[in-house]
Amino acid sequence: MVERGAEGGLDLIQLRTFLAVYRAGSVTAAARLIGLSQPTVTTQLQMLEKCLGRQLFERLPRGVAPTAAAEELAARLAGPMDALEAIAGGGAQAPTAQPPVRLAGPAEMLAVLALPALAALVARDVRLTVTAGLAEDLLAGLRTGQYDLVISVIRPRGRTVRAEVLMDEEFVLVAAPAVASGIDTRRLRSADPTALATVPLLSYAADLPILRRFWRHVFHARLDAEPGVVAADLRALTALVAAGAGISVLPRYLVAAQLKSGDLIALLDPEDPPINTAFLARRIGAPALPDVDAVRRALLAAGRSW
Repeated sequence: MVERGAEGGLDLIQLRTFLAVYRAGSVTAAARLIGLSQPTVTTQLQMLEKCLGRQLFERLPRGVAPTAAAEELAARLAGPMDALEAIAGGGAQAPTAQPPVRLAGPAEMLAVLALPALAALVARDVRLTVTAGLAEDLLAGLRTGQYDLVISVIRPRGRTVRAEVLMDEEFVLVAAPAVASGIDTRRLRSADPTALATVPLLSYAADLPILRRFWRHVFHARLDAEPGVVAADLRALTALVAAGAGISVLPRYLVAAQLKSGDLIALLDPEDPPINTAFLARRIGAPALPDVDAVRRALLAAGRSW
């Protein structure tokens, strides 16, 4: 260990503690990881902040958020500190078991695309803990160390997260054959959405976000309607549409099998369909874990064919 000397050098134990807090997203979790008491971790952080003359973390109701100074320090510190830990740990020990990879994202994308793409890794003993939720909540959890990887349908912002393009999801307006037969598709193809005025709209949310985007992008019109059904599960909406309850706008990946079998009909085939880019996000400065990296590589490789 190198103590802080007369010239103001930094204490390696304090730096190690800082990196643990940065990666864990909370003082309590970091204390457990490095075997110190919470007050000791807090004191070491305060001493390091005093030495640097800069605040490193903002206290949140749950955990901490790194400041710009912490991001800069973590970026410089992570590689050398991990290398030092590897040397100190010795090379003759048996490899330690990897913790489960904490993957989060939209429920439908996880179920239909991501998890099947990871089956081979699971068969090779890579463990997963999977959480479904809304993008903003999951990205907040990523920043505080709750997750290792997050699939997000909104672009992550800020210097704490690195995002890579995973896929573009295309949206398609679909109906069951019996419902489609009662729609004037000629009017619809001439960009007249009034052809759908009497058909129930099945939506993910009460404000019709996906449907409104489709109307604006394809019909260049404002959608002013009330949903017939609101269900915060795109798989449930797919089943309802196939059962003849109404129409909806859904990701093509989710309805590809039903479109191929004829259980669903694409009411339009626009040259420029609305798309949404999905990103694979990870936290900058997170510990280098082989299983996390393997999951990341597998998802990015699979995303090229989605």
